[in-house]
This record gives sequence, C-alpha cells and structure tokens, in this order.
Amino acid sequence: MYYVSLKQFEGPLDLLLHLITRAKVDIKDIFVSEITEQYLASMGSVDELDMDTASEFLTMAATLLEIKSRALLPRPPEPAEDGEETPEAYRKRLACENWDAPVVVTTAVQFFESLYAAKTSKCRKLHHIANSVVIFDEAQTIPVPFLMPCVSSIGELVQHYGVTAVLCTATQPALGKLFKQLAPTLVQREIAPDPDGLFDDFRRVSFRREGVFTPEELAGRLAEAEQVLCIVNMRKRAQQVYEGLPGEGRFHLSTLMIPTDREETLNVIRARLRNGQVCRVVSTSLVEAGVDVDFPSVWRELAGLDSILQAAGRCNREGKRSAAESVVHVFEAEGAPPHAMIQQREAATEVMGEFEEINTRPAIRAYFNRLLWVKGDDALDAKRILNSERACTFRKTAEAFHLIDADTCTVYVPNEGNAEDIAQLRAGLYSRALIRRLGRSSVNVYQNEYKNLVFAGIVEDHQEDGFGILIQPDAYKPKCGLSTEAGDGFLAK
Repeated sequence: MYYVSLKQFEGPLDLLLHLITRAKVDIKDIFVSEITEQYLASMGSVDELDMDTASEFLTMAATLLEIKSRALLPRPPEPAEDGEETPEAYRKRLACENWDAPVVVTTAVQFFESLYAAKTSKCRKLHHIANSVVIFDEAQTIPVPFLMPCVSSIGELVQHYGVTAVLCTATQPALGKLFKQLAPTLVQREIAPDPDGLFDDFRRVSFRREGVFTPEELAGRLAEAEQVLCIVNMRKRAQQVYEGLPGEGRFHLSTLMIPTDREETLNVIRARLRNGQVCRVVSTSLVEAGVDVDFPSVWRELAGLDSILQAAGRCNREGKRSAAESVVHVFEAEGAPPHAMIQQREAATEVMGEFEEINTRPAIRAYFNRLLWVKGDDALDAKRILNSERACTFRKTAEAFHLIDADTCTVYVPNEGNAEDIAQLRAGLYSRALIRRLGRSSVNVYQNEYKNLVFAGIVEDHQEDGFGILIQPDAYKPKCGLSTEAGDGFLAK
C-alpha cells in the first residue's frame, strides 16, 4: 500500500475534509459507512497495522460524523436582516400555505379556489383535508353562480375522502335538494336538536315594512331614535344618510374606511351603546356578519331575506328587551337598486307578502326555493365548472372558478404610522410582511372609481403592481373613509 503526501493534503480523507469544510462537497452525499468499509478492507491486506495511520483515520471519521450530525439536526432560527424572512418564519409560512397544522382557519374563497386550482402550490394542501372536519361558517354567503360546484366539492370530500362537513348559519339555504342531486349517498342531518323550537326561543325582534325614502327623509327618521343602526346597499348612499344626521353621536361604517379606523369606530360605538349614549350608525352590509353590536332598533334597506335576517341579528342581540319593542324596519331607498340584488329583493318581497313571520324556517326555505330553483342549474353553475369537457381541463377550470371577481383595486392610505412602509412600497421593496402590514391601511375601490381617482390626481397609479397610493390626504377622512366623488363626477361627464 502506498501513502501519498502532498504539500496541501495528506491522503484522500484530508482532502475530503477540506472540501466539505469549504462547502465544495455536501456532507449529506458522503456515506461514512462506505469509507469505513473501504478502509477496513485495505487494512486487511496489510501485514502489519500502522497505529498512527489508524488513529488518523479514526480522527477523520469522527470529524466527518460530527459534521454530518450537525447538518442533519434542526437549526435554531437565525436573525434576519432587514426585510428578510427568518428560517422559522419561513417554516411557519410554508405550514400555513400547505394547511399543515391540526387547526386551520381560512376563508371560503381560499378553500374552494384551492380545490379547483391548477397550481402545485395550492394542490399541496389538498391531502391535509382528508379525514378532517371542515366547518363552513355563514354558509349562506356561498355565491349563487358557484353554488353547484361548491356543493359538488363538499359532497366529493364527504363521500370519498373521509371528511365531515358542518354548515353553520342562522339562515340555512335550501341545499338539501342540491346535495341529493350531486352527492346521492351523502347523509344529511341537523346537529342541533329541535331547530324549530330553537328558532322560537331566539325570536328577539319584530319586523315592520316601511315605505320609500330619500337619503334626507331616512336621516330624519333615524334622528328620532337615540340608538339606531341603519344598513343600506350602497356605499354612496351610506355617506349621504350619514351626512344628514345630527352631529352628536353619529357614525359611519363602510369598506371605504381602512380597517384600523373601522375597528376604532366600532369600539366607540360599543362603548356608547353600553353607556346609554346617543349612537346613530349608518353602515353597509359589512356589519351583518361577525360584528357584535346590540341596537334597540335597526333599519334595513330591502335586500335578500338572508341579509335582512342577518341585520336583525344586530337588534336586541343580547335579549335584554322584548321582541315587540325591538323593531327591524325594512324600507326601500329612492332610485334603482343595485343590479346584482334585483332577484334577491324580488324573492324577499314575495316571501314577506306570504308569511306574517319571516324569521321562521318555512319562510327561509320558501325564500331560497324561489331564489335558487327558479333560476335552474345554469344559474347555479354560471361558469359551467361541472361541464364534463371543462372539468377535464384543469387550467381552464381554475381560470373560470373565482368566487370574487377581481374588479377592484387596492388603494393604500398614508398616515403617520406607515410612512416607512409606504416608502418601501414606492421603492419596489415588496415582501409578504410589508403587504400584510399595509393591509391595515388599505381600501378597495371599483376599477372605474380607481381610474377616475387617478385621472383627478387623487391617487398615484401603480396598477401594474396591483395597487395605488393616495396622494391627496383631504380625500380620506377617518370617520367617513375615502371619498370617490371625484371619480363619480368624471363618470357623469
């Protein structure tokens, strides 16, 4: 056996160790067991054992084992440089994106669009759904044009993937027929015992039909009450009614306000309600779900019956008053209703004319039967997602399945707390953390409103990156939100 000694290295193991420490070779690609077997085989052919050589080998082998062990063990989080993601943050984000956790909280939009996606990043989460319990809160909000694909996917998960689906809502849509059509072996049952009895027990309000009001007339009626909530269908109308109210104790809520201002306003509203102070609130439908407030009186512009009943949940919510003195006033606003609400309003009008009590299960069932089954299957699968030809074309299906049409643009509102983040945004230094922080200072406006705000010099255009930045501070007021009047004026021309 020959021993090779060079100026830089003494033997192959010394060379290997050098390459590993200099990151020229990946330690995980080295099998120490094979090196040991080769060494022992070579030693077996030697007449006399050299103890110096043996000890050097043991030292080298031990060093390699130590390096490899360190590489295989989990590393502690490393401090990140400015704008960079730590390894621990990356691991958590990856787990979040893949739904790799015992409990996952997500939106219905994310859930269903993941099921119909054609991207590997979204498909990685699918196997975590198997054998799980999936709870759909506010199930009545599933968009009607996608109702059949959504119900079909729920049925598929239950029948073939061991999933238990729980649909939670106070205004359960009439989905039984649809589930039987799309998932015939699926077993449906009520979790709560005696649903009709529970409806009677939780009947805390009475309903009253009102007439047609202008914004000024509506503001006058609201001013007669000390504490009242009014929900309208359009953001512009909400601002008009709000401006017509007396200054003391008036509040406005809409998606044109940034989230931080909405939260602060809601905290003030709750405090005034508890203290018995004057509190008159005009809002869009954003308060109908997930907002815990308790008003003695609620006014709701005519909409779908499910929206009216959701609004009723903000009246006498804590059950401190009788149903007779807790009134939900259903009224109509002057002018044409939003086109997207016409069918819901018509179905609600028919049901309110037929049933004396609209907050009952028979009335709700009648409403959804009118709304859903009169339309037919084509309306319940408007994009033909379940069409056999499209269903086999994953990319086309994914492109068609969008529960929320991307017809809005994000506008970031600068303030004292986000000046540095806005500067990074302008510089193009995007990151997930940056966008998440700035989400607290953003509003979404329709495409036509956005274009007109840019034209009027109110918003700095970055639409190629998916956002705009407010550059005229006077256009945003914390109590009212972003004014779109400039855009409306331009459209009128």
